[in-house]
Amino acid sequence: MTASMERTADPAARPVLDVQGVHKRFGDHPVLRGIDLTVDRHEVVVLIGASGSGKSTLLKTINLLEQIDDGRILLARASAGERGAAADGTEMEDITDPRIDPDRVRARIGVVFQHYNLFPHMNVLDNVTLAARQVFGASRSEAERTGLALLTRIGLADKAKEYPDRLSGGQQQRVAIARAIATDPELLLLDEITSALDPQLVGEVLDLVRDLKAAGSTIVMATHEMSFARRVADRVVYLKDGVIVESGPPEQIFDDPQREETREFLARVRDPFGE
Repeated sequence: MTASMERTADPAARPVLDVQGVHKRFGDHPVLRGIDLTVDRHEVVVLIGASGSGKSTLLKTINLLEQIDDGRILLARASAGERGAAADGTEMEDITDPRIDPDRVRARIGVVFQHYNLFPHMNVLDNVTLAARQVFGASRSEAERTGLALLTRIGLADKAKEYPDRLSGGQQQRVAIARAIATDPELLLLDEITSALDPQLVGEVLDLVRDLKAAGSTIVMATHEMSFARRVADRVVYLKDGVIVESGPPEQIFDDPQREETREFLARVRDPFGE
């Protein structure tokens, strides 16, 4: 049994994402070396590992921002019953098929990166509603109604008409998350979303992610925040040198890791100076 499959099977679980044997190289340097990872609906999977382990590259391949060299990535369709359906009846689409329109796939996936990437010339509400209006064809009034509800939910309704440069880093990142979930994506990818924040701003962003988990979002996130990974993850996946070394529930990974590489990594994270 591979590390990526070391989890208790849930007969009611329905896969949203299935990464199969994915390889990615940059020149002569292999970054992902045969990644297998299945993510079920409403599951929160947290990727941990040192910088350069492949976490961000894996997220970029899932969102088709990087083209894979081998393997395939499947994403659940909204409907079932056609060719390619998984064993439980969920229809899976190979999004790495070269005939696939990447923009259509990205419209189904919400992504938030460590740098907020808000449009500086748009106010907060316009940032949050842009995809709903431009990609999904929602009317401005409909999109703004949903956008204001989201901003209220994250405590930023009073900032709706402000521009990003008037917000703190934590507020900007919360707006970026609101923008990512405004179109109700099937999958949410979060890539080191707190690494650019001052320590005092980290908590407000992580609280929002915890709220998303409670609401049933399907999330794959990379983070260096081990304490948060322990609290929010259904499953923690440790990557090293582009390979999944160990995968399991947070209490196993953090309290009783099975692999020596995992134990060494966690020891370094807890005591980076070796003291």
